[in-house]
Amino acid sequence: MRDRLGLHAADLLTMRLFLAIPLPEPVSARLSEVASRLKIGRPLPEENLHLTIAFLGEQREPVLEELHYELERIGQQAFPVVFGPLGTFGDSPGTVHAEVLLSEGLRSLHRSVMGAVHNAGVTLERRRFRPHVTIARLPRHSAPGDHAEVARFLGVHAATPLPGFTADRLVLYRSWLRPEGALYEELADYPLG
Repeated sequence: MRDRLGLHAADLLTMRLFLAIPLPEPVSARLSEVASRLKIGRPLPEENLHLTIAFLGEQREPVLEELHYELERIGQQAFPVVFGPLGTFGDSPGTVHAEVLLSEGLRSLHRSVMGAVHNAGVTLERRRFRPHVTIARLPRHSAPGDHAEVARFLGVHAATPLPGFTADRLVLYRSWLRPEGALYEELADYPLG
């Protein structure tokens, strides 16, 4: 038997979830093509590229139903997404990403989503919102030359022009972690006006 989100009763334990803006194919294809030029690490599969708005962690179905109700009421308008340079976070980075410029539309969506998450009773770790699209994962244990390769890659590709797009939907994803990489499933879609 399926519930309102289309979940089977067997799926109602806990689920690893996040809310994100999916990328249109021309944008994900371009980001994938750029990521393939990095000589270390693992580029993310094109179908896994997204702009995370909120990582929800492990959640149970009753909370998810309430969150679904709250997200349906957001009423956010569509807005343009503009990319900044490619980069990494910190001195010993685990990923390479494409920065997303924080527009008023994106800021408003993030605030609305965080309000919906709070109203649904979900408690999240407080983190600064740093919008980006992860394009590659770097090795956990760096080998000699890894930092130099990342620096070389960014030196050549950081300012690569990336196509913008209109964010017109928010998606609730379920994530399964596997040794070969994460697998994502769309659970619900929330159109942006």
